[in-house]
Amino acid sequence: MVSDFMPEAMALGAMLNDQNDAALLLTLLIALQNLPEGFNAYREILYRGSHKSKRILFWFCALVVVGPISALVGAEFLSGKAIFIDAVMMFASGGILYLVFQDIAPQAHLKKSWMPPLGAVCGYALGLLGHMVL
Repeated sequence: MVSDFMPEAMALGAMLNDQNDAALLLTLLIALQNLPEGFNAYREILYRGSHKSKRILFWFCALVVVGPISALVGAEFLSGKAIFIDAVMMFASGGILYLVFQDIAPQAHLKKSWMPPLGAVCGYALGLLGHMVL
């Protein structure tokens, strides 16, 4: 979960200095992607039975601090360096693709329901629409 959160926050911090409109779209897309990812991670850890609910939530809340710190690092060291921002985002997208195809997608089968694949298509369409608007 953190392997894509930190690079995303770094790229977002760098983009806030350079491209405010694109940074707003990226913030929205990251938030939409991280909500189900966090829920899925919480549920998996809880069902594994090794930790209690309050302990999991404590550590998830403690990880929130990593985002602004990573954004500050990105704003300070990556601002104006598009090639490095692109490389960081490629790393983050690799983590997301691995998570989706190895973890979430195999578990997303609902009998007689098209909601999981429809959600994926709608998410892609939303990202494409946002890219076209900018």
